[in-house]
Amino acid sequence: MIVVATSDFEVYHGVVNELRERGTTFTTVEPDAELPDHTDVVVTGDAHADDFASVPTIVADPDDPRRAVDQALAAVRGDGGRTVIGVDPGRKPGIAVLTGETVVAAFQVPLGDAVDVIQREAAEAPAPIVRIGDGSRLEGAKLITDLEDVQVELVDETGTTPYLGTGTRGMGDVLAAVNIARLEGEVVDARDIEPTEGELQVIKDRSREQSEENRAIDEVLARRVAAGELTIDEALAEHRDDGDGNTAESGTED
Repeated sequence: MIVVATSDFEVYHGVVNELRERGTTFTTVEPDAELPDHTDVVVTGDAHADDFASVPTIVADPDDPRRAVDQALAAVRGDGGRTVIGVDPGRKPGIAVLTGETVVAAFQVPLGDAVDVIQREAAEAPAPIVRIGDGSRLEGAKLITDLEDVQVELVDETGTTPYLGTGTRGMGDVLAAVNIARLEGEVVDARDIEPTEGELQVIKDRSREQSEENRAIDEVLARRVAAGELTIDEALAEHRDDGDGNTAESGTED
């Protein structure tokens, strides 16, 4: 049984709403009341953090009630609190956060936002692991390179994308991330890869799509994008600057 015992309205409101959205059985009591029988964990605020020595206590942040509820559910289910974050890399990676065998959060965000999401989810977890699928090599390599202070494993993602039935469009990357999180991989610090001609062409094509002048970046800049040194927008800016410089030189010579 999860018991919410707090006089902090913001903590109470946030935690109770989060528990209700999860369909979780819980009860609430005043902080100075006797705890119900079979209480497994108490969720409270800072003011009563030391009042429940007889049972596991979770102090909720009013600005982040979800994390407290994740911890409470892990305590009730006996999941051990181990957080594993699975990532299906791509232009919009699927990200799944598991505590034990339970999926506690899922995201799909642009590649540029993925590292912030992963690091935020791992920040307060005990001994978190990030498991990244080995597909989408360039995007995966960038994530591995940019992630800091967390154990990263590279996982063979063969067969992790499930069949999607009617009405499940758009869920594939997130469900693949769940499966990736459940597979052990090889611990890595970085992933150095040589981009193929096809991968470089994809980067050039994307740069043309994003360019206001319908111009693609050259191979040198495409390689820097592939290595994670530049975003496509930054490469386009350099490409424009180079073009302007060349034009100015031509005008001087004339």
